[in-house]
Amino acid sequence: MLSAEESGAGDEGGEGAVTRPDPLVTEDSEVFWAAADESRLVAQRCSSCGRLRHPPRPMCPHCHSLDFTAQELSGRGTLYSYAILHHPQNPLFEYPVLAALVDLDEGVRLMSNLRGVDPPDIRIGMKVQVGYEATSGGHQVPVFDPVRP
Repeated sequence: MLSAEESGAGDEGGEGAVTRPDPLVTEDSEVFWAAADESRLVAQRCSSCGRLRHPPRPMCPHCHSLDFTAQELSGRGTLYSYAILHHPQNPLFEYPVLAALVDLDEGVRLMSNLRGVDPPDIRIGMKVQVGYEATSGGHQVPVFDPVRP
């Protein structure tokens, strides 16, 4: 287990402050996380067949092309599924964690977190909009807020 210093916990906001860990950036996900750092949501669009794909991966699962472009997304979507996580607890997260699968309007599904909603008020099918939260290392991660009527 990492110490608070190694993990970045408590760096901001005083002793014991809850922070998010940095994302694990790979060669395949680098474009996604670079866009997130600019508060933009993107997905890979295959240059051969034109289909969007997420999560990022080196090859199109439909036509096997290795070529893609980054397509900016609206960040609007619908809650497909969710889980309220209580255990096991990690000091880098605030509990409960509201894990969400969001169907974006453009047709890809993204796993993230919900915020700005109490667990009893979460509803499958609710409209959500992307927002961003800072990590302990100064990066941004996409999270989703309910769209208020």
